[in-house]
Amino acid sequence: MKIEEYLETLPNNLLSGEDVQLHEKSFRDIFKFVDLGEDDIFYHLGCNDEKGIEIAINEFKVNKAVGIDNNLEKIERTKKNLKDKKMNAELKCEKIEESDITEASVILFWFTDENVINKMMDKFEKLKPETKIITIWGPLPDCLPDKVDFPYIMNKVPFKKAESMQEQLLAIFGVKCIDFVTAWEFAERYTKAIGSPEIKNDRFLTIIQTLIIWINAKKLGVVCGNEIPESIKTYINIMKMHFDIDFEYLLKE
Repeated sequence: MKIEEYLETLPNNLLSGEDVQLHEKSFRDIFKFVDLGEDDIFYHLGCNDEKGIEIAINEFKVNKAVGIDNNLEKIERTKKNLKDKKMNAELKCEKIEESDITEASVILFWFTDENVINKMMDKFEKLKPETKIITIWGPLPDCLPDKVDFPYIMNKVPFKKAESMQEQLLAIFGVKCIDFVTAWEFAERYTKAIGSPEIKNDRFLTIIQTLIIWINAKKLGVVCGNEIPESIKTYINIMKMHFDIDFEYLLKE
């Protein structure tokens, strides 16, 4: 099957990040990356549970923390957990596209739905200057990052526009061209960031992400050299022979 067909067999909420809960180390890494502190008003869009909110309040001493999620059950459970821990935070059961986020100074935003992203871009661009927005893996559309510690990407308002996808991609990876080693390193960072410490299929996910990174870079003309690296060929064959997942057609498009 084609890689798109394989991805369609996965739950939609997994692909969107909706039900993928970051582990505590990832939250700490994100908050250090963005220099979260006592003057900040932190908004977690699609908060899932209280982990990020709790760490932001207890360890990074934010001025205020707000979690927004459209799942009432999750919000009610999170409210109870925070109340039991005697923690003061604001939880809202709303669609993020309809939420008032104007007071935020730091926003964690991890969504892959293009409709949601496009609607949020309109809201983000109207936020006060220097507001920080952190995304994971994917950058904000058509924007150059202000800071990158892949897979964590930060943009500040007002956004710096990228002249091309090539410029954006190379800015994120911080290299002049993308080879197999770069693709593997960044794929591995992403897998470790979103997976639980007990995850059993790290390598499988890393291979898939490596191939996606390298092939997308090739389509944009920013890979190193003209030949397909042997390692890329090997992993394409492994995916085809052992998992019936086809990447070869992407190289012919």
